[in-house]
Amino acid sequence: MSQLLHLDSSADLTGSTSRALTELFADTWHGVSPEHSVIYRDLHVNPLPHLPTNAAHWAERLRVPGEEVTPEVEVLQKQLIDEVLSADVLVVGAPMYNWGIPSTLKAWLDHICVLGTTMPIDGPTQPFRGKPVVVVSSRGNTYAPGTPGEGTDFVIPTLREVLGKALGMDVTVVLAELTLASRVASLAPLAPQGEAGLAAARATLVQLAKELGTR
Repeated sequence: MSQLLHLDSSADLTGSTSRALTELFADTWHGVSPEHSVIYRDLHVNPLPHLPTNAAHWAERLRVPGEEVTPEVEVLQKQLIDEVLSADVLVVGAPMYNWGIPSTLKAWLDHICVLGTTMPIDGPTQPFRGKPVVVVSSRGNTYAPGTPGEGTDFVIPTLREVLGKALGMDVTVVLAELTLASRVASLAPLAPQGEAGLAAARATLVQLAKELGTR
């Protein structure tokens, strides 16, 4: 049996592009085999708390005197880390909010990034290494090379650094740009480009789900 960890972080519960795309991936994944299971975590509907102390960034053996973590925090961190460990594949909805990731997704990252437990500092500690993660990032405008927005996307660089470099996961990014072309008048001429990009994203996600679901 293979398991998918499906995360959403969009604040839009009815018309979200990232939610629709992660759902497509999860449905395709589940359709590969009746034995495929999905753990779903909605980080917006059920947000995680911010870390109450910097001590939670460190494995217990690396904490200095005075750095303490409550049992409740320890239990939550272990649960979140165990969800990643148990998953064969992750799909993460990461819409762009003010050029960055939603705070709800950042809170999840802060809980699973623990030096000496999931991130290396005093040894090769990367239990998630090589685990495939599909990042679905939607954005209202375009930030492609040669556009005015080039260089101001802080979603994908952040997630590549944290998920890919720090945690050692195998990151694949699927973009859906110009999602506001039908709503913002200045972007209206780019609507066909946005529609084509969305269709390409859907096709890519179906293919990825089938490929990863048959490994």
